[in-house]
Amino acid sequence: MTTAPEVLDLAAQLKAAEESFVLATVVRTVSVTAAKAGAKAIIRPDGSIVAGWIGGGCARGAVLKAAREALADGIPRMVSVQPENLLAELGVKAGEIREGVKFASNMCPSKGTMDIFVEPVLPHPSLVIFGASPVALSLAAQAKPLGYHVTLAAPASDLVATSEADMLIDGFALGPLGDAKRFVVVSTQGKGDEAALRAAVDTEAIYHAFVGSRRKMASLREKLIADGVDPNRLDRVKAPAGLDLGAITPEEIAMSILAEMTIERRRGQRAPNFGLAGVGERRA
Repeated sequence: MTTAPEVLDLAAQLKAAEESFVLATVVRTVSVTAAKAGAKAIIRPDGSIVAGWIGGGCARGAVLKAAREALADGIPRMVSVQPENLLAELGVKAGEIREGVKFASNMCPSKGTMDIFVEPVLPHPSLVIFGASPVALSLAAQAKPLGYHVTLAAPASDLVATSEADMLIDGFALGPLGDAKRFVVVSTQGKGDEAALRAAVDTEAIYHAFVGSRRKMASLREKLIADGVDPNRLDRVKAPAGLDLGAITPEEIAMSILAEMTIERRRGQRAPNFGLAGVGERRA
């Protein structure tokens, strides 16, 4: 059995490597249970428990299901595993959620109760910027305080100013990428537009955008399709990038792009009344 300090050491390593996982912690037990309060486990996206222990099969299924859901929406949750008779006394059914607690049935002979806090730990969202234009540099600088891991890809000769990026890539070949939620923006503005746009549409992301006019994007689209690029991939690129805020300066254009990215980043995490749903997600 892995001890709690070892679990936390592995959690720190996974965070540093920008890998997704769930930290499950037993916060309360009643009667006989295999795991006691304070027990922890690390659960990977494939459902494997790679460190720690939170008990046997009585709680495992409910916790793994909650872990998958937490990784999908980024929201922590509490799971209460109780015997059927106690659920009946509370007037709840297995699978029901009440006051933020999801109830599950403990079918094991021990008939104990366990409350487990399931916390998703997700990588920083990734922003990949193609180009070293003033908008690109401003976008990198503004994205950092918002928690993005910023990669700037551009020919080294174009990087005449200091960049705020976490990673600099000479050219437009990105190489292997992690599993973070990814945003891609092409801001070459005349320097390698076609090559950058080709690399951008080949990069999986939830948001693709091009800093330039619709007319310019249409022209590039025709050229790339003639070169064999899939039209469907090009059609998912937003051009011009950003919300229509009347932006003029590079800083304002960058801000409008980040505003548009924020809509995609937080989609599904906010309640209709703009409450605090989704608050509490831990980021690496």
